Amino acid sequence: MLKLPVSQMEELFASIASEQSLYLPLETNGLIAFSRWEEGKQARFDQLHCAGSVKDFFFPQTENLALFKTSGKEIHIEENRDPEEAFVVFGVRACDAGSLSILDRVFYDEPADTFYQTRRRQGLIITVACNAPEETCFCHTFGLDAADPGGDVAVWLLEDMLYWDSRTEKGHALTERLRGLFEEAGDQGEETVRKGKADIGKIIDRLPLRDLSLERFAGDGMMEKFDAPQWESLQEACLGCGTCTFVCPTCHCYDIRDFDTGHGIRRFRCWDSCMFSDFTLMAHGNPRPSRLARFRQRFMHKLAYYPENHEGLYACVGCGRCITKCPVSMNITKVIKTLGVDQHA
Repeated sequence: MLKLPVSQMEELFASIASEQSLYLPLETNGLIAFSRWEEGKQARFDQLHCAGSVKDFFFPQTENLALFKTSGKEIHIEENRDPEEAFVVFGVRACDAGSLSILDRVFYDEPADTFYQTRRRQGLIITVACNAPEETCFCHTFGLDAADPGGDVAVWLLEDMLYWDSRTEKGHALTERLRGLFEEAGDQGEETVRKGKADIGKIIDRLPLRDLSLERFAGDGMMEKFDAPQWESLQEACLGCGTCTFVCPTCHCYDIRDFDTGHGIRRFRCWDSCMFSDFTLMAHGNPRPSRLARFRQRFMHKLAYYPENHEGLYACVGCGRCITKCPVSMNITKVIKTLGVDQHA
């Protein structure tokens, strides 16, 4: 483990950005979001979540797929994907880092998505431990540790010192390039990090959602969950606005559209939401015509269908964004509790 005074982080950022694009939590017009760092810009690690998640770098909200041009009866297909860029995202929390393992299973599944693959190959994730988890956090429910956030490099900001621990081949390579900036953390540094982790654990033990359990969703009984009468009351408040899906770091549904630019047809894909009435619309209509069916689909996918197909891995990381952003305070934790998982909450 290595260490660097927090006062020298600007030098660290400059060194990283000298060879790769660096994205940090930066404030713009009162909004903190991952943005490209430039000298003089102040990183904001005091806010737990950025406006967007790290998903945006690998599965952007919109992206070009191809450009079609016609000449008589001939159709020419042109490559118009964004150019490859080596980049580093610094300041990712454990929940967002955990979301990538969920997305990987979707986009690496054959036939693999080369757009996603390219970005994953080019991108490097530097996580930051959550010194102050919030009341809406429940990443521990899904086996994630806010105190030990993973990524290619894990960072702790404790006692005016940055502690740096590389975890992957990409992380080791970056560390070697930057090694001249750091000192060895030594036993004292290791002890400081251990204490910091313990302090974070104490906060997690006091969170309102600490005892949230997925016991009801483990194992068999999928149809029992699907037919549960509680879905009717749960969906009554839902507006079907799709906010929860658009702030979620693990949602991965998209639509593909064609747009006539006047100089050709631009094919692009954009995020979609299972909460929308035209989601998966086909010639005969929508297979889920009711709000109840669409509401149930969202949560059954995260808590039953996805883990059924991926060795028990749930399609949620407990980041709490849906709790804070839903205009009617309906979210996945209420679904879990209402379906009998947490009877004492």
